Amino acid sequence: MTDRPAAVDFHFDIMCPFAYQTSRWIREVRDHTGLEVNWRFFSLEEINREDGKKHPWEREWSYGWSMMRIGALLRRQSMADVDAWYERAARALHVEGLKPHEKDVARALLAELGFDPGLVDQAIADPTTNDEVLADHQRVVDAGGYGVPTLFFPDGQCLFGPVLIDPPVGEAAVRLWDAVVAWTEFPHLYELQRPKTPADQQAITETFRPYLQARDWVSINRGKVINFDTAE
Repeated sequence: MTDRPAAVDFHFDIMCPFAYQTSRWIREVRDHTGLEVNWRFFSLEEINREDGKKHPWEREWSYGWSMMRIGALLRRQSMADVDAWYERAARALHVEGLKPHEKDVARALLAELGFDPGLVDQAIADPTTNDEVLADHQRVVDAGGYGVPTLFFPDGQCLFGPVLIDPPVGEAAVRLWDAVVAWTEFPHLYELQRPKTPADQQAITETFRPYLQARDWVSINRGKVINFDTAE
């Protein structure tokens, strides 16, 4: 059994419903093992940007990118603060069907957490928050990554996933962590994937329904629009 690492870097985009589910699992692992989780950013808007369209940092407000700019300010205070922001903003979008990508909602969520709602405007006024999000994003791209969740281990290895919709808890969460860590023993093991049946697709749609109703964008994966069977 490969020794468990003491820390992991978890790259996320608040807009990603799969990353949210995986973040629930990694927090469970943290609570049961003492794993240090370092929250890092990645932009689905940028990786899936069409030629000729503006980069997200060229817009005054840009959905997931701007939410991560708020996270960048909070991360300067502590990793616990950006953790709290990611958890609350993502839960608002993916569970409650709210729109944390709207400024007023973002301000309300910050206030709920006990943070200054003015962080929204501070983050947008500070160009270095763009720099921080872009640096994290580029790290994944340079490693050949294309999405989230992406994990970086202390030895430099990078894995995409695990991708799931029903994150395990307790001992089961730790068993899945041990399985993920075991992959790092085999640096040339690139892919193991379960095909999605129609029943799987329906389960994904039902899990993601709050997100599908709250999003103000089209979901794209590696340049292709993702269609969900939903009555939204």
